[in-house]
Amino acid sequence: MSLPKTIAVIGAGVMGRGIAQLACSTGAVVRLYDVRPDAIDDAIAFIGKMLLRQAEKGTIARADADRQIANLHAAATLTDLADVDLVIEAAREDLATKQQLFKELETIVGKDTILASNTSSLSITALAAACADPARVAGLHFFNPAPLMKVVEVIPAVQTAEVTVARLTDFVHAFGHRAVRAEDSPGFLINHAGRGLGTEALRILQEGIAPVEEIDRVVRDVIGLKMGPFELFDLTGMDVSSAVLTQIHAGFEQDPRLRSSHLARRQVEAGRFGRKSGRGWYEYDGDKRIEPNEPPSNADLRPVWVEPNADASSWLRTLVVAAGAPLDTGATPDDASLLLVSPLGQDATVTATALGLDPTRTVAVDSWLGRGKRRGAMTTSVTRPAYREAARAVLTADGSRVTITHDSPGFVAPRILANIVNTAADIAQQRIATPADIDDAVRLGLGYPMGPLSLGDKYGPTHIVAVLDAMADFYGDPRYRVSPWLRRRAMLGVSLLTPES
Repeated sequence: MSLPKTIAVIGAGVMGRGIAQLACSTGAVVRLYDVRPDAIDDAIAFIGKMLLRQAEKGTIARADADRQIANLHAAATLTDLADVDLVIEAAREDLATKQQLFKELETIVGKDTILASNTSSLSITALAAACADPARVAGLHFFNPAPLMKVVEVIPAVQTAEVTVARLTDFVHAFGHRAVRAEDSPGFLINHAGRGLGTEALRILQEGIAPVEEIDRVVRDVIGLKMGPFELFDLTGMDVSSAVLTQIHAGFEQDPRLRSSHLARRQVEAGRFGRKSGRGWYEYDGDKRIEPNEPPSNADLRPVWVEPNADASSWLRTLVVAAGAPLDTGATPDDASLLLVSPLGQDATVTATALGLDPTRTVAVDSWLGRGKRRGAMTTSVTRPAYREAARAVLTADGSRVTITHDSPGFVAPRILANIVNTAADIAQQRIATPADIDDAVRLGLGYPMGPLSLGDKYGPTHIVAVLDAMADFYGDPRYRVSPWLRRRAMLGVSLLTPES
């Protein structure tokens, strides 16, 4: 399938200039249009500077840079776009504005010209419906900065022809990015998948289970993401993130899985947007985030009794002995011993009660995800501080760090991981995208160490289902209902990446 030889980019802002730079790299002639002529001039100068910088670094040959710069032109009016093969619109995020633009373009360009929108949130189907020929309209969603973010969502409307999708996919591959197909739905693919992290982090904070900095530490150190959810909110801007959270929740008819929190709205009302306002979930000194220090570990060691029938009993006993604490090996614990339990999905209170243990001395340890450089633990509602700190001393004796939270079914890391995986699984269940596209899109677009379905495979679908079921039972909230995609593959013992046969 032939690539477009002439491409128009409408909108010379940050996204438009990045898209135009990529379009130039395919060898096409690129025409850049904006209602502000000075913005076009600035964008062309910027793109030229970027291309020459690539040539200086040896990323591209100087002759290629010169050729691409020569192929980039300003368009004074929309009529200058009459002969283009592809239009990529990156204008203001307003449906009526885009519909009017596309209707006008249809009277100017040829009948085979594709009309693509870089919208991040508006309905492609509604945009296409305003056109005389909706079959040639599709979404082509780039991420900022477009040259560096190596994924692009190709989004067909209900009316879009398959040939349009195929031509756009080939175009994306021509400049070396990964094209992922996402059906037209709120948030498309990547923004939808990203809700799994932020919404559950907000719920954990709202419930008073852990403070912002500890949630972020767990997500970084245990799950392995580059940034915690609140760091990410501060980077993107809470005003932007809160609007996306609300929009996707409403778009899916208030699906409880995607429910946000009043805490997000409160941050916006307070003007605490994040880095750009100097205050967000964190305080900032210039660009430097001010993060509270981790609690010290300076408690005295005391005898420790370990739940005998848990899967992690041997691991926990080894930690206790290595820490130098006396190991209570009695069938029932002594009256002064610290009591360590390791539930999966249940909270510390439920576990202590079921085992007949003294809840004032009980601390639960996450033995599923918390065996690495950061461990997770939680107290019951009445655990005495001396026993909490004794647990901290044992769990950090070998140099590991620990996050000790208030009681929660599932701990912090398992809750967030389960929500990330469950959200992605339901995207697959709804056929919004293929499993392979979901994994690649999230890895490339959100910077996860691996795709969410691969994360589910790594840590075990049956464990994730167990955590979700336990939370659903405890809270009685359909937010934690297990996606059919996830439950069936867990029951079958197959990878979450397994497509429907």
